[in-house]
Amino acid sequence: MKSIRFRDPAGAIREGTKTDAGIEFGGEVYDPMEVDVLPPVEPSKIVCIGLNYADHAAERGKEVPDRPLLFLKAPNTVAGHGDTISLPEGKDRVDHEAEIGIVIGEQCRHVGEAEAWDVVEGFTCVNDVSNRDDQDREQNWVRGKSFDGAAPIGPVVADVEDVPADATIELRVNGETRQSSSRDQFIFSVPELIAEITTYMTLERGDVISTGTPAGVGPLEPGDRVEVEVEGVGVLEHDVA
Repeated sequence: MKSIRFRDPAGAIREGTKTDAGIEFGGEVYDPMEVDVLPPVEPSKIVCIGLNYADHAAERGKEVPDRPLLFLKAPNTVAGHGDTISLPEGKDRVDHEAEIGIVIGEQCRHVGEAEAWDVVEGFTCVNDVSNRDDQDREQNWVRGKSFDGAAPIGPVVADVEDVPADATIELRVNGETRQSSSRDQFIFSVPELIAEITTYMTLERGDVISTGTPAGVGPLEPGDRVEVEVEGVGVLEHDVA
């Protein structure tokens, strides 16, 4: 099943199911092109993982970490499918980073690896948009990672069983493939990430863990059209201004 949030023609926010027929809610079927698709969750925080693919660590000139590297994106970063995000002004390089998002299904703390899947609602697509000018200058990456619209998410939350263990992830800019990899290339697995994160903080229902990006990150320009596709989830699309 794929859950989706949308605003219906009357302006009401609904939580429906995405099927081949369209978006189903309340006995009606809506055309996805005729409603506003919203971010599928409203996270209190996005916990991001740095350098979780060896090939990306290499292209950034970094060592493979011995434990998950964690940083946060605030709620102001969330954008949805079909949105237009604005790049920070006066920056030389703002990059795309396609990522698989883990959506948390319940409030949790101190979750062991063996129980980790019990707290997962499903998977979604994320673009961890990164302002390299400031990221490379600061320690906590607030300017580099947490500017408005820096985390397009969506378009749906797909059930865990619908996303293969080796699910592919791909990012295209204006139709050109720039990133292509798979979930089985993670350095740290989903259970390892959840166990590590919940050792230090409580995760709330709707929070997202953005699991890191593969090689191929590159700059975005105004006018670009971005597609992030995760096997079993679908395609997240957004524009750049």
